[in-house]
Formats: sequence, C-alpha cells, structure tokens
Amino acid sequence: MHGKTTTIKLILGLQSITSGKVTINGYDIQKEFTHAIKKVGAIVENPDMYMYLSGYENLKLVSNLYKDITKERIDKVVKLVKLENRIHDKVSKYSLGMRQRLGIAQAILHEPNLLILDEPTNGLDPEGIKEMRELLVELATKEKMAILISSHNLAELDNFCTKVCIIKNGEIIETSEISKIKKEASQELELFEVNDTNQVKKILKDIVIVDNNKFKMNLPKEAVPEIINKLVESNIKVYEVKQEEKTLEDAFFEKTGGNIIE
Repeated sequence: MHGKTTTIKLILGLQSITSGKVTINGYDIQKEFTHAIKKVGAIVENPDMYMYLSGYENLKLVSNLYKDITKERIDKVVKLVKLENRIHDKVSKYSLGMRQRLGIAQAILHEPNLLILDEPTNGLDPEGIKEMRELLVELATKEKMAILISSHNLAELDNFCTKVCIIKNGEIIETSEISKIKKEASQELELFEVNDTNQVKKILKDIVIVDNNKFKMNLPKEAVPEIINKLVESNIKVYEVKQEEKTLEDAFFEKTGGNIIE
C-alpha cells in the first residue's frame, strides 16, 4: 500500500481494506461504518462545491445532508473560517485559499471531533498557507478537534503539528511527537559555508545543498575537523561551520535513510 491519499481513503472507508483494521471513536470502519464516520469531517483531494452558487448556498446544501444543522451553526462556522464578508459572493469569485476554507466549513458543519485533510495547503500562496495554519490551530485548540493532515510539505507541518506518522514503502516506521523525533535524531546537523558547493558535491556524499555557498550534513561534532581538512585539501575555502537546530525534514531523512517523501 503506497501513498498518502490511499491511506486517507482507507481510513474513511472509501477504499476496501485488504489487511489491517481502522477504528474511529471506538468503531470499526468496516463493520460499523455509520457510527465510525458519524463524527468525522474530511476533505480528500479538492473540496466539492458549486461555483455558480454563493458560499452560503453551498453550506445550506451540505447542511441538508445532516439532521438538525441550525442557521446559528452555519453562521458560527462561517465566522470560524473567517468568510463572513464574502459568504454571499459566488464561489467562482473566491481565491483558492477562500475555497479551501469554505471546504473546511462544509466539513465541520456537523461538529466532528476528527477532521481529516489531504494536502490542505497545496497550491496556496504564503498568505493562504498562513490563514490555513491559523484556522487549523484554532479548530484544534478552541473547537477541540483532532486533525489528521497528510502532506509532503514537512516544513509546513513543522510549524503547527504536534505528532507525526512517517510512512516508507507502505510501512509505518515512526509515530511520535514531532519534538521527540527531532530530539532523537542521532547526529548533529552542521551547516557549512564555502566558496562553491558544486565542487563539494564531487568530494562528499550525503550532503544537502542549500545554495551555491551553503550545504548541510548530519554528522557528530568530532567528525567536523576531518570534513574541513578534506575540503581544504581540495582547495575549497571554508568560511563558516555552525550547528543548526534540526527541522522535521532533517529528522525525516535520517529516519528514512533517504530523501523520498511519501
């Protein structure tokens, strides 16, 4: 089993499970689907909406799928996703970020306790990403929702997620607090500033090129002098070496032993 979207479809009962088990809120997704899915909201791939209707009309249509969703609940959700000024405009006039937030509004109308999102920041500009991050943090803290996000953008997850599950070749190889994973990463991360990283590539293996003058390496502090010697012997000028705090991405590469983000 490969892929993040496949995993999400399995969790939501949208794809049949060949082995293993999915339990949500204590219910088996295969045997007790209605109960398991009752308190779940989700967006898989792109949120579905009618472009020629207003945001509010789209929410009204979705509310008809559930019992007892009041006008007050719709208004509250509109406020939560910060669309109150534009909710009566046609969706075709919305930016991609606004559409994503409307999609989340649709997904949380029925007050789920679990929200599942597939690549929620995909295609968004920096402002859209920031708005999405703030919204998800608010839903998690104030609305007490558990949020499961699938993403290949590790730098983005590093900003606001608390736990991470790393999948490699369809196998879960790590499930832990992000802070713990970063702390556990065994080696230090050293940032080297040199005159030409293109030359360095020919001499050293397992380096991450930052730009023409900087590269990173995972290695114990004791190994730094040896690396400097190698570089100097090859006529590469070393301007600076400093220890960097590990990012989730650095820890991920160390855990997976490669740079394939699945």
